[in-house]
Amino acid sequence: MLQLTENTSTRNGRWTRREWLRIGAAGLGAGLANVSRASEPALRGPGFGKAKSVVLIFASGGQSHIDMWDPKPDAPAEVRGVFGTIPTSVPGLFFGEHMPRLAKLADRMTVVRSMSHEDLDHGSAAYLSLTGHYHTRRSSNPPPQPTDYPCHSAILKRVRPSSAFVEPAVHVNGPAIIAPNNIAPGQFGGFLGREFDPLTVGDVTHETAVVPGLAPQLDLPLSRLSRRQSLVETLDGTRRQWERNSEASDLAGLYDQAQRMLAEPKTRLAFDLSREPVELRERYGHNRSGQACLLARRLVEAEVPLITVIWNHHSRGQDMHPDTTEFYGWDTHNDIFDALENRLLPRFDQSLSALLEDLENRGLLDETLVLCFGEFGRAPLVALEPRFAGASPGRKHWAACYSVMAAGAGVARGGVLGASDKLGAYPKSQSYGPWDLTATIFAALGIDPAAHYTDPTGRPYKIAEGTPIHGLYA
Repeated sequence: MLQLTENTSTRNGRWTRREWLRIGAAGLGAGLANVSRASEPALRGPGFGKAKSVVLIFASGGQSHIDMWDPKPDAPAEVRGVFGTIPTSVPGLFFGEHMPRLAKLADRMTVVRSMSHEDLDHGSAAYLSLTGHYHTRRSSNPPPQPTDYPCHSAILKRVRPSSAFVEPAVHVNGPAIIAPNNIAPGQFGGFLGREFDPLTVGDVTHETAVVPGLAPQLDLPLSRLSRRQSLVETLDGTRRQWERNSEASDLAGLYDQAQRMLAEPKTRLAFDLSREPVELRERYGHNRSGQACLLARRLVEAEVPLITVIWNHHSRGQDMHPDTTEFYGWDTHNDIFDALENRLLPRFDQSLSALLEDLENRGLLDETLVLCFGEFGRAPLVALEPRFAGASPGRKHWAACYSVMAAGAGVARGGVLGASDKLGAYPKSQSYGPWDLTATIFAALGIDPAAHYTDPTGRPYKIAEGTPIHGLYA
């Protein structure tokens, strides 16, 4: 059997005294709220400002790059697994055999095959993926804390609070749950405060309207709604006294958010999936991830700058519900090939391809960056893990090398960026990390990732520690 271990370089996130002095001397940046420019702004690469919206597809649990995006047909059987490969629409590029629809769309995307970092557990690795920072408890499953770094969505709300939509960032099908049944850190406002938590909607298949409370009520015309708002404003003096209590402050923020959503017809329409043709809803798939992707497209049309789709709400829900596909996650320690072939990949191939085709057909893909990534990949070595449920082999966590899919907003069509070694274990070209994805997201939205935002005390933090992945646009 092959013996594989991880050995990748570490990125030091600490700042020097010189950097702190430079940040303190920086002035406020034009066009961004609560953000200061570094003295040496990042080079504005070819993707800068190309996206009106960014859609993040977060495949919680960790997809197997070897069985999907980066197959190794010439590797030993215990590495390549049982799946074959299929040609894509790009000559010489092959995907795993159970992604036929995405294979046909390979000429509209770039696959990054040399992602790498050092975190090996779901909680802290999800935190890294959604904030761009290592957690202080690396390779662990810590709960969300108010001292956490803010997620991408929270940072966007801080530096660009105004948008055409009532909220600049929305999380769909969230929050992400990790085994056994814990909310993953990295999905919230962190040290920026609860007011910077992204708007999060859960299972979008339960109701015709995703947010039923937004449905217009005949007995509540806008005039009455306006009078209610006036009443709330007259109570502001009392509410300010409550704000010393964090729970009361959070409640006040939720009231304000609900009021703004109710008062805006555009918001109600965006969340109403019943306005879509039945055929299109079926094309996406009548399941949580499929309808979440459809809602993401509607939010792009509503000009929401940042949409995060939690692909599967539980990283390993199959342990508790082995007969229910809806609960399956990408954390396939055992039974990986059955889970991928019969549960995960059919829906993934259907729904993600539907999103890309739908955006393209509506003329939205050129101005929408779509990124699909998990917190890490799966190990090259196929083996049975006795500590986990399941009777057939799977793949354990693997962060040293994995893949990311990118499309739209100027991303090269039919591209492959980076390469892994012959076993899919380590990058054999330049590697990229979640910090670079973070920089790419903000650069695509026209926000300098080298700039700084401030916390409630005025302390500056860099928007992204990485560098935009300019090779995506080659």
